[in-house]
Amino acid sequence: MDRTLIIGLGRAGLGLHWAVLRKLRAAGRHADLFDTAPVLTLDPPAPEAPARAEGLRPVASVAEARTLLDPEHTVVHLCTPPIARLGLLRELAAAGFRRIIVEKPLAVDRQSVREILALARSERLRLAIVAPWLASALTARLERLVQEGALGELRSIDIRQSKPRMSRTLTNGGHPTAFDVEPPHSLGVCLRLAGEAALAAAELTDMRIGDTTIPGMGRAELVFRHEEATSRIVSDLTAPVRERRVQLEFTDGRAVAHYPNGEDDHYAQLRFSRTGRPETWEVFPDDALSAYFVDTYRALRDGTDLEPQLRLGARVVELLADAKDATRRLGSTDAHSPAGSGRRQVSHAG
Repeated sequence: MDRTLIIGLGRAGLGLHWAVLRKLRAAGRHADLFDTAPVLTLDPPAPEAPARAEGLRPVASVAEARTLLDPEHTVVHLCTPPIARLGLLRELAAAGFRRIIVEKPLAVDRQSVREILALARSERLRLAIVAPWLASALTARLERLVQEGALGELRSIDIRQSKPRMSRTLTNGGHPTAFDVEPPHSLGVCLRLAGEAALAAAELTDMRIGDTTIPGMGRAELVFRHEEATSRIVSDLTAPVRERRVQLEFTDGRAVAHYPNGEDDHYAQLRFSRTGRPETWEVFPDDALSAYFVDTYRALRDGTDLEPQLRLGARVVELLADAKDATRRLGSTDAHSPAGSGRRQVSHAG
């Protein structure tokens, strides 16, 4: 069994990681993976006022955590914003912690990714990137549709990720752009289903709330070319409704899928059909983050190779960096948009 240290006590650390771990520990179905001892917590922005709750034991530093934990039997959840990862990874490595689950995205630029990968190799860190969509039962079913070829060859992927994120954006600047919030989930799925990709087009808008403007945190759109297909991701953080929808177009059919939209309802939906044939509609349980933690704790315990997952997480950051570079070069206002609209768009012919 492994002890747990959670670093970063915001929405990801407490609202997602700890909530899921608490549920898994209470269920008792994976007693061989999760130690029932209190989870240690550290909040770097405010270590002097750590979170206190049943099942949690706050510490003021990585050094203090090291006096209470055996790094060989500890899994660290690094849930700080992606702009503040490298220093903590170095501190954890120096303290002997090697098994680390890192919230997505791994980083927000190519240089940080390179430095993290170099650190991981030099210090023999075993890094897992949080990727619940890749552990999702729905993604597994979509992958089977692609591999089995019942609907023909995959030609396009269209993903819509919409949710209102105004309050969190106003209070938390840990994500530089809307590219860094939801697209890391869906881009990983696109790479899994359609293979290696290159950026074809990108668009980014600002978030506007009354007289307040948060640059680059509104609507993000990405288009990628794969060897045999194209993929399009649209993520709108100013949308009034939540949606996690994936549509796959095949040469002889279509699949439309919906990932669960919140922690209160872990069910996915999938509709698919061959051209001219009746539609199949499936609704099934899909608690992806729980599945991800179970799989990852087991992989860390058993010594499973995590390098493919790490490479995929790094490639996601690289492709998103391409999109940021492209929109940054164009500037803050598109020539075909109303002045001051805050719309940044670019298309790549190659």
